Amino acid sequence: MLLLCYFICQIRVGGSGMDMRSKARTLPGPVSDPSELPKWNYDGSSTGQAPGEDSEVILYPQAIFKDPFRRGNNILVMCDAYTPAGEPIPTNKRHAAAKVFSHPDVVAEVPWYGIEQEYTLLQKDVNWPLGWPIGGFPGPQGPYYCSVGADKSFGRDIVDAHYKACLYAGINISGINGEVMPGQWEFQVGPAVGISAGDEIWVARFILERITEIAGVVVSFDPKPIPGDWNGAGAHCNYSTKSMREDGGYEIIKKAIDKLGLRHKEHIAAYGEGNERRLTGHHETADINTFLWGVANRGASIRVGRDTEKEGKGYFEDRRPASNMDPYIVTSMIADTTILWKP
Repeated sequence: MLLLCYFICQIRVGGSGMDMRSKARTLPGPVSDPSELPKWNYDGSSTGQAPGEDSEVILYPQAIFKDPFRRGNNILVMCDAYTPAGEPIPTNKRHAAAKVFSHPDVVAEVPWYGIEQEYTLLQKDVNWPLGWPIGGFPGPQGPYYCSVGADKSFGRDIVDAHYKACLYAGINISGINGEVMPGQWEFQVGPAVGISAGDEIWVARFILERITEIAGVVVSFDPKPIPGDWNGAGAHCNYSTKSMREDGGYEIIKKAIDKLGLRHKEHIAAYGEGNERRLTGHHETADINTFLWGVANRGASIRVGRDTEKEGKGYFEDRRPASNMDPYIVTSMIADTTILWKP
């Protein structure tokens, strides 16, 4: 009997910490668990992750998703990268995150994440937002957020294709919307538990890169792609623990927020490059040097929803992460600060 041959797209984070790389291979039959997959390798000297004289970097398969491009039994595999000796390379942020999420105290709290990933679609040859006149600007912000119409909404075909592809892949994508700046969009992933939030955001980003590649459009995760009176792009992280979701959880939430305030500088340093251009105190942000929280306040570092306040339990939103943040770093850092750290 012939065995089915299919492609696996090995996904990993490249040398810059933000770029994604992939390669494909054929195996003799279907696979349902990462442990069934072989390790693989690539030339780390070509990605800035290893010297030429010792260039081999080893891929460890970690999570499997259905492949929305090849379909059938084909799969996408999220991998992290190690030296031949088995040490995680510096850009492998998943390894440290997995340690946090496997800690018994964190496991017991079942941390949920909902990540709002904003991004900007750019015209390929001019690096200017989709729908904007080349060398010029559209009308001021106001009519574009959650808009419809060819004069206000730019790139919906890409956005909907990405939405459908993520659903097919098995990513827990929970919604999409047009953003305040024209040409800017957002998708939400979650609720996702622990390390899976990082896996799903990275694979969703990969799928978006593939779809924009097909469309001849560039996707930017820059936190402030256009200077001036235009909104930046973030990756707000909604978060709760088991204790926060139970009766009396609001008091747990307030204690967690206090701990986040004490480590504000450390979190900001890890929440994405160029975030100082976005966190100015304007355009629905708090100033980067100021930590404040409030109920229904989109100008705060941490926002608590009205429903959470009313019900006395629920979740909160960390609005500080930039759109180019590493979800492994952000999610594990929030868990570490709010669950494990003892000030």
